Amino acid sequence: MNSWLFTLWIAVVIQRILELRLAARNDDWIQRQGGFEVGQSHYPYLVGLHILFFVGIGLESYFFRAIPPKWWLVPFIFFLFAQLLRWYAIHSLGPYWSTRVWVISEHAKIKRGPYRWIRHPNYVAVGVELFCLPLVFGAYITSVLITILNLALLLLVRLPVEERALSMRK
Repeated sequence: MNSWLFTLWIAVVIQRILELRLAARNDDWIQRQGGFEVGQSHYPYLVGLHILFFVGIGLESYFFRAIPPKWWLVPFIFFLFAQLLRWYAIHSLGPYWSTRVWVISEHAKIKRGPYRWIRHPNYVAVGVELFCLPLVFGAYITSVLITILNLALLLLVRLPVEERALSMRK
């Protein structure tokens, strides 16, 4: 893995760690508002998937000597647009944003920012990121495997939990 790719990989890892800190702060705020968590049993799998994502990129880049394709700029641009969408979603939710699923029954659903047009913009953004970032590195196995696992976890587990939680709000 060359130095700019390693820097990118580290930057995204640090970004995710900072987001986990923000989510923890928001989790505390949500609990103080009377919120309760739902669907916590799947959360470790979600965390494991994201850890596997970074490990996969690292393994393919270092041990399997993955080489960025000549067209690396295309998935990188999609990754950057996904970042913008995810940040827009996080900003729009404010203190309601978390990596966990919370219900605060007396609070209204958020209908600003990308939530005006897309029901789950953060999941769209993360899905694009999980597919595109490994392609920048030439980590094709990670891109395909993580995308399949993410879709399975998202469609079969996370979205139904999220939809039930949203139905409990105004």
